[in-house]
Amino acid sequence: MAERKARVERNTLETQITVDINLDGTGKSRFDTGVPFLEHMMEQIARHGMMDLDIVSKGDLHIDDHHTVEDVGITLGQAFKQAVGDKKGICRYGHAYVPMDEALSRVAIDLSGRPGLIMEVPFTRAVVGGFDVDLFEEFFRGFINHAMVTVHIDNLRGKNTHHQIETVFKAFGRALRMAVEMDERMAMAGVTPSTKGSL
Repeated sequence: MAERKARVERNTLETQITVDINLDGTGKSRFDTGVPFLEHMMEQIARHGMMDLDIVSKGDLHIDDHHTVEDVGITLGQAFKQAVGDKKGICRYGHAYVPMDEALSRVAIDLSGRPGLIMEVPFTRAVVGGFDVDLFEEFFRGFINHAMVTVHIDNLRGKNTHHQIETVFKAFGRALRMAVEMDERMAMAGVTPSTKGSL
C-alpha cells in the first residue's frame, strides 16, 4: 500500500499554515497554533484516529481566533483529501460513540466526495478555556468543505461543555480512522466503495 501522507501549506493575509498528516501513523502530534484549546482537541483526532499530525499556524490572533481556527480546518481538510488518495479499497464509512462522564457524542462520516455537515451540539456555555465554542463549527465546516466528506455530529447528552467538545473530537477521530481503514476484500479486488466507480 502506498504511503498515505501529505503536506499542505496555505498562506493568506490572515494566516500562514503548514499541515503534515500521515493517515497510517501512531497517533503522534505536534501543534503550534497559538490556540491551546484547539490544539488539545486536535490531539484527540490524532490519538484516537491513529494518524500523525504536525500543524504550525501563524495567524491574526490579535484580532481573535476565528481565522486561525477556520483556516486550520481548511488546511487539514486539504491535507486529508490528498493523503487518502483515490479511496480504492477503503471502508469509506465510519462512526463512533464516545462517552465521557455525563457526556455522550456520536459522529458518523462518509468519505463521499460531497461536503456536508449536520452538527447538533447544544453547548451549555459559550466559552471554555478562553475559547469561543462557536468556532468549532467553523473548524469542522472548513475541514469538511475541503476534505469533501459528509459528517453528522451529535452530542446526545452532556452538561459540561469541555466534556461535550472532547467527546465530539474523540468520536470524530475514531470515525475517521474507521472510514480510512482498508477493507481487505475491497482492497484485494481493487474496488472503490461506490457503485459509481469513483468517490
